[in-house]
Amino acid sequence: MIVAFVLVALNAQNAGTNPTISVVVTTTDLQPRIPIDSADLKLQSISVPSAYQKVFFTRVADVQGMVPLVGIVSGQAITSNDVAKPSQALGSQSEYLPIPSGYVAVTIPTSEQQGVANYVQPDDYISVIATVSIGNRIATKTIFTNLHVIKVGTQGANGSSGATSLTVVVTQCQAEVITWFLGYAALKYTLESYQDYLRSTAQSPDPACPSVNSAKGVNLQAMQAAYPTLF
Repeated sequence: MIVAFVLVALNAQNAGTNPTISVVVTTTDLQPRIPIDSADLKLQSISVPSAYQKVFFTRVADVQGMVPLVGIVSGQAITSNDVAKPSQALGSQSEYLPIPSGYVAVTIPTSEQQGVANYVQPDDYISVIATVSIGNRIATKTIFTNLHVIKVGTQGANGSSGATSLTVVVTQCQAEVITWFLGYAALKYTLESYQDYLRSTAQSPDPACPSVNSAKGVNLQAMQAAYPTLF
C-alpha cells in the first residue's frame, strides 16, 4: 500500500529522530480474503513519525479475525488500509465463505413462518421439509438434515423485520435437488438443537457426490425414485 511505502521511506530517513512504538507485524505471508489468525501476528518495535502512528495497530487482538485487502508479506507492519473487518470488506475483497472442499453454497428463500420465526442464525444447522401436492394427494417428508447455515440474508422490503434468505452448505447434487423442489414443491425449515450439531460439525467430502462435477442433473423420475413417499 502507498502509505506503507511512504512510512518505510520516512523510517529509513529519520530512524534516529522518530519515536519507537510496538506495532503488529506479520509472521507469515497473508493472502487476501482469508481471515487473519493470531498465530500469524506479533508485536515488533519500529521507528514511526508521530503523524503516522495512528495507521498502525498496537494490539494483536485488534487485527485477529480481520480480512487482508491485499497480499501482506511476512514481517510487514499492518496498517489500517491493508485490512478490514469481514462485515466491512466489499465485493471481491470480502472474506471467503466457509465452504469445505467438495461442497458449494446455495441460497434458499425464507420467511418468518418458513424459517422458524427468524431464529435461524449463521453457524446454525437446519433440516429441510418438502411438501408435494399432486391432484388430491399431499405428502410431506424431510429431504435434508444438518445443513450448515453460513449467512442470513438481508432484511425484508420496506424495513420489515426478518431475513428473506438463508445461505447453506450442500453438495452440488443436493443443490440440484433443492432447486427442483423450490420449483415444484413447498419447503419449510426446522432449526436443529445446538446440543446435537456441536458434537461434530466437520464436513468431509461426500462419497456420493465428492465434487461439483459429480452432479448429473435431476428430473421428475429421479425425484420419484429418491423420495417415493412424496409421489
